[in-house]
Amino acid sequence: MTSVLILIFVLGYLTITLEHPLKLDKTVPALLMASIMWALLAIGFHQGWFTLIDAHETTFKVLKGVISEHAEEGFTNLLLHHLGKTAEILVFLIGAMTIVEIIDLHRGFDVLKSWVKTKSKKKLLWIIAILAFFLSAVIDNLTATIVLITLLRKLVKRREDRLWFAGMIVIAANAGGAWSPIGDVTTTMLWIGKRVSADHLIERLFLPSLVSMVVPIFLATLLPAFKGNLKIDVNDDSKDKRSLLSSKTMLFLGLAMIVSVPVFKTITHLPPYLGMMLALGVVWLVSEYIHPEEDFDDERKAQYSAHKALSRIEMSSILFFLGILMAVAALETLVYGSINGVEMGTLRYVAELLSQAIPNQDIVISLLGVLSAVIDNVPLVAASMGMYNAPIDASLWHLIAYAAGTGGSMLIIGSAAGVAAMGMEKIDFIWYMKKITWLAVVGYVLGYFLLLFMESL
Repeated sequence: MTSVLILIFVLGYLTITLEHPLKLDKTVPALLMASIMWALLAIGFHQGWFTLIDAHETTFKVLKGVISEHAEEGFTNLLLHHLGKTAEILVFLIGAMTIVEIIDLHRGFDVLKSWVKTKSKKKLLWIIAILAFFLSAVIDNLTATIVLITLLRKLVKRREDRLWFAGMIVIAANAGGAWSPIGDVTTTMLWIGKRVSADHLIERLFLPSLVSMVVPIFLATLLPAFKGNLKIDVNDDSKDKRSLLSSKTMLFLGLAMIVSVPVFKTITHLPPYLGMMLALGVVWLVSEYIHPEEDFDDERKAQYSAHKALSRIEMSSILFFLGILMAVAALETLVYGSINGVEMGTLRYVAELLSQAIPNQDIVISLLGVLSAVIDNVPLVAASMGMYNAPIDASLWHLIAYAAGTGGSMLIIGSAAGVAAMGMEKIDFIWYMKKITWLAVVGYVLGYFLLLFMESL
């Protein structure tokens, strides 16, 4: 029965990675996988087939078919614990995504377009890359990629040139998301899961992430693709695209409130999702009373309301995270075996076997980064959180945050930012692998070695 549970996870995982060839939204296998695994877990537990383990390493088992009150309560609390931890991440993401959508409704991101006035390909690449690096640290790498590729379409008319810029945006956005607790879903998971603290994550990962961005960008400027000048139309007279009276206010307020979330956590010691709820409340409040246009009436108000922003959130992504995190939680809960007389959950058991097979943990985690280019990094990080039992801000968690965050740049399908760029600009998988992958690999390796050096100190 244990093998059946693991097989369901493997098949579900495989279906997720083959999302594009199968033309099936990855949310479907994620939800099916989670619900079926927990159903089998419940049946197997009540039949006495499975032993379960919680976060405090307390085990629960039904003996001789008799379900004790302690065992039943243990199972219920396990499910509620994992659902609670998953819900923290989902509420946080919904808040952040809504704020970003409110900014976008008020055309706040159009303000960024006025900052770019160069015709040099090299200068434009550096400007776009630096914007991606810092913007992704605040509004997450996926949103930053979408915003900047939208900006590119206004500035770079030739598609062949735009593909190169889009590829470099993916590298810069993933690098920027890796050093911020709110820059990538995986770093948010590690932060909310109390594996890393915001200040230590920024302190340890900023320089390695910067290296993983700067080196590929510098190498790219030496390539023929970034020689010469572009014909850029910086003046857009389209009435529908002009900045609103509220654009700057909502842009700076929204970004400031998202950045305030780690500060809120540091001061109150409350979970980050409560800080994000406060941030969303403030932005929502201002959006209710601000006047985006000179002749603003109630009929136009709906165009800029938070209700419309909520309707634009990609709920399929939220449900995907729900499914994949609960599926991983099922594996974390199921006791697979024992090592040295200590019973362990499936993921922890795998971690111990890996440690015995490859004694150097740094090599194991570097391979995690390579894997994240092929496999979705959310379940990889979720699995690693269940595999290792290191204290908060241990070197292990910083290495995992870097590897999972920047490793996805090696392939266009390796990160949410890459998939977004692929969809928006129809980037060919093979083209990216030939032109961009080697740049991402060089940046990843150099940044990883720098992080190892810093952690050794």
